[in-house]
Amino acid sequence: MYTDTTRALAKVPAITLGFWIIKVLATTLGETGGDAVSMSMNLGYLVGTGIFMVIFVGAVLLQIKARKFHPFLYWGTIIASTTVGTTLADYATRSLGIGYTGGSSLLLVLLLASLYLWHRTLGRIDVESVYTPKAEFFYWLTIMFSQTLGTALGDWTADTAGLGYLGAAAIFGGMLLVIVALYYLTTLSRTALFWIAFVLTRPLGAVVGDFLDKPIAQGGLDLSRYTATGALLAAIIILILVLPQRPAEAVH
Repeated sequence: MYTDTTRALAKVPAITLGFWIIKVLATTLGETGGDAVSMSMNLGYLVGTGIFMVIFVGAVLLQIKARKFHPFLYWGTIIASTTVGTTLADYATRSLGIGYTGGSSLLLVLLLASLYLWHRTLGRIDVESVYTPKAEFFYWLTIMFSQTLGTALGDWTADTAGLGYLGAAAIFGGMLLVIVALYYLTTLSRTALFWIAFVLTRPLGAVVGDFLDKPIAQGGLDLSRYTATGALLAAIIILILVLPQRPAEAVH
C-alpha cells in the first residue's frame, strides 16, 4: 500500500523529448501499416480493424499483467493502438458514411467521455497515476480513442479542409509548437497539455504517413506502404535502444 509520499514506478514511460519523437514515428507507422493491411492487402477496413483490435487487446492485457515498465511492450501496444485507430477511423468515416466531420465529432465525444469517466472514477488522469490495472484500463481506452480521433482529424484537415498533406502537417506541427510554448511559459495544467499534445501527434503522423504512401497525383510520394512501414519500424526500434527509456515516477 502506497502512502501519499511514497514513490513507485509507473508502467508507462517518463515524458521526454525522446518519448514524443518515438510517438510521432509510431503514429506515422500506424497510418502506413493500417493502410497496408486494409488497402494494399485488400482486406478492407472492417477486417483490418478486427485484426488490429485483437492485437491491441492482447498487448493491453500483457501490459496490465506486467509488473514493471517494458519499453518494447509499451511501444508495441502504442503501435497497435495507432493501427487499429487508422482502420477503425477509416471504417467509421468511409464505410459507414458518416464522413470526416461526423467521425471526428463522434470520436472527440468518446475521447472526452473516457477522460471524464477516468477522472470521475480515480480522481486523476495524469501519467504518474498509471500503475494500477484500473488506471491502465482507462489509459489505454483513452489512447485508443485519441489515436482514432487523430486519424479522422488528419483526414478532415488534409482532404475536407483542402490543406493537403504538407499543409495539414504544418498546421499540426505548429499547434504542437504552441503547446510547447504554453508548457514552458505558462502554468496551465501539465496533464491537459499532455493529452492535447498526445492527440495532436496522431493527425500529424496520419498526414505524414499519407504523404509518404499516397499517389503523386494526390499530393503524396507514392512510396510502398510496406517499405514505409518497415523503415518506420526499424527507426522506432533503433530509437528505443538508443534513447533512455525509463518509467515515470508514480505517486499514490
